[in-house]
Parts: sequence; structure tokens; C-alpha cells
Amino acid sequence: MSKTINALPLQSTLLEYRIEQVLGVGGFGITYLGRDTHLDKQVAIKEYLPGELATRTAGGAVAPLSSEREEDYRWGLERFLQEARTLARFNHPHIVRVLRYFTANETAYMVMDYERGQPLKTMLQHAPQPPEALLKGLSGPLLDGLAVVHAGGFLHRDIKPENIVVRTNGEPVLIDFGAARNAMGGTTRSLTAVLTPGYAPLEQYSGEGRQGPWTDLYAFAGVLYRAVTDHAPPDAVARMRGDAVAAGLSRVRQRYSEPFLQAIQWALQLDEKQRPQSVEQWQRALLSAPPPAPEQKTVKLKPAARRRRWPWFAAGLLVLALAAAVLWKRQHPPQAPGAALTAEQLQRLRREAEAEFRSADRNGDGYLSPDEVRGRFPLIAREFQRLDTDHDGRISLPEFIEVRRMQIEKRFMKQ
Repeated sequence: MSKTINALPLQSTLLEYRIEQVLGVGGFGITYLGRDTHLDKQVAIKEYLPGELATRTAGGAVAPLSSEREEDYRWGLERFLQEARTLARFNHPHIVRVLRYFTANETAYMVMDYERGQPLKTMLQHAPQPPEALLKGLSGPLLDGLAVVHAGGFLHRDIKPENIVVRTNGEPVLIDFGAARNAMGGTTRSLTAVLTPGYAPLEQYSGEGRQGPWTDLYAFAGVLYRAVTDHAPPDAVARMRGDAVAAGLSRVRQRYSEPFLQAIQWALQLDEKQRPQSVEQWQRALLSAPPPAPEQKTVKLKPAARRRRWPWFAAGLLVLALAAAVLWKRQHPPQAPGAALTAEQLQRLRREAEAEFRSADRNGDGYLSPDEVRGRFPLIAREFQRLDTDHDGRISLPEFIEVRRMQIEKRFMKQ
């Protein structure tokens, strides 16, 4: 009922945006599916409306529930705008892009790209315990994006399977920064403990908790725990009485490599000082382990769901297969004899290619158009259609990196 009372009426307008659907309701507000009537495209719109502090009035404005709550409401509103301004500066293909922010109805709104794809939560329900190679392929780009957020002084604070979307082309993106908070400021004031049991570490249960990059890494490890065990991670408070994480991971040792499982367990330590302290530190441990033998990477089907959910399962499996193909190609590109690049060379190549890509991506949409490559990358411009492997009329970052890799390996062969 609260969703109906507090949400904006469908088809109502905010500036040039028309509200089409309620996507979700959280501790800090409501997320809508909207349409930009100027550009005729769908967007996601986050409205600041903390349910414990404010409500929607008859006129559509948002107002504090009482005079005692007004100070906290105004403080949270300013933090929401400050975070929107900061998040709008981030431009990474694997974190959702904030397009703009504005005030209206005595509150504030954040407009973001609407990501088309399937939530990881849904994919895990229909195709549980995915191969290790796929999980690593999804984790690498997401952690790259999370590192950018942390470098900007912010934490996501609500990483969970629902907030990871796998796009239709197989690429992952981290969404919903509604609970994001500045990690660098000394203030510990909080509107409420916005957290998801199982994915939130102990420090998020208290306004005095020491939060940092390790907080997001705990949640990310919880997502991987959910993926490999097919069970939600145990709640952090319950783990203080009896910890079942190690036992849960030990049951899947035949399916996943030991270093991979150890990295997950490391980031799930209850004591934040015992966890990896940065994305880079954990990323090295998580992604360096070789995957288990192919016969151990079968996708488990839930017998009870085969008949009843077959259409949904088939769709989820199709997306997983596409993601696996894209990510396997990215991680294991074909190499000519005598031209194989070392792991260090590949890592340097990727960094340099990403920098070139960002510089050429003038409109910041995460893709290169024919106009953006013309004159700058002659080879790509000449063979644009052939290199555009998914035939969407633009070059993605993985496609660009693959071109750069082939160019360098050809150069090696000539030496």
C-alpha cells in the first residue's frame, strides 16, 4: 500500500520526463522507469523519499512527517544532491551512468541510464552455480568499475544480485547507487541502516561502524557466495553465533577452484581488518586462480523447476550462454603461434586500449560510432562492419580491445 500512496502517479511528468512504471522502493526513495520525451528514450529516475522521514502530500510534494524529522530530512536531501553531483562525474561502462539531477516537488531526482538486460538474481534462479570462468568474467569488469567509485571517495553500500544487471550483449553493469555514501568524510550521521541481510557486513549495522572499500568487497563476495553455493549468504549478525560460510564453500570444492573459494572467504571475514582493504588487492586474489577442469563447470538444473519454469530458464540460460561466449572470447582470444602475449602484456594492453577508447568516446555512451573512429583509428574505420561483431552499428570496448590485441600480435610475428 505504501508504494501506491507515496509513488508519483503514472503518466505524470517531471520536467521532460514522463513516469511510466515503479521499478522499486527502497529505504531512501523510489525508482521509476521514465521516458525522456525530448530524446524519446527510457531512463531510470531515482526520487529522494526516505519512508521513515517523509511522505507524499496531496499536492504531490514530499514533506517531512513531523517538525522533529525535518532536520534529518533536509540533511539527507543535501547528501542526495551531493552524491548525485559526484556520481554524475563517473563514466565507466560497468557502472550505471547518472545523466543529470534536479529538484522538484520539494525533493530531488537523479536520472540514470535505464539498463536493458537481466538481473543477476534472476539468472542465478534459472541457471544456478554458473561456471567459474563466467563468474570471473563478470567480476573483473564490475570490480574495475567499483574501483573507480572508490577512487572518487564513494562506497556503493548495497551490492547484491538484484543490483547487478547483465546486459543483452553479456556485459555486466552495477546499478542503484541510492545507498551510496561518501567514504572519505568524517561524518557518521545516517538516516537509517540501509542494508540487505547476508550482503551487509557488521559495520553497516551501526552508524559508528568503520566503513570503507572492504565494506563493498564483503557484499561483492556475498554475491559470489550466492552464485557458487546456490544459497543466500548467512546474515553477518547470525554469523557471530555460529559461522556457516566456510562449510558452505567447502561443499562446492569439486566445482570451483580452491584459490577462487579462498578469495571469496577472505572478503567475507567478519572483522573488516581481516578483509582485503582495496579492490585491487582482492581482484588479484580472486581472478588469478585457474578455473577447474571443464567437466566440473556444468550448469546445475533444479529438477522441480524444469517443467514449470522452462521458458524463463531457457531465457536465462540463453543470456548466460551469450555472456559466457563473450567473456570467454575476451579472456581467451585466439593467438597465433609464436605471438602469444604474456599476462602482464595483456593487462597493460587492456589499460592502454581502455584509455584510448575513453578518449575517443566523445559522447560518453560507452561505444565508438563510425564518426568517432574516423581519422583516429584508420584500421577500424576501414573494416568497421567486420569488426562490429554484434552488428549493432558501434564498437564496444571488448571489440576495441580485441582489435588492439590482434594488431600487437601481428607486429610481434613480423619481428
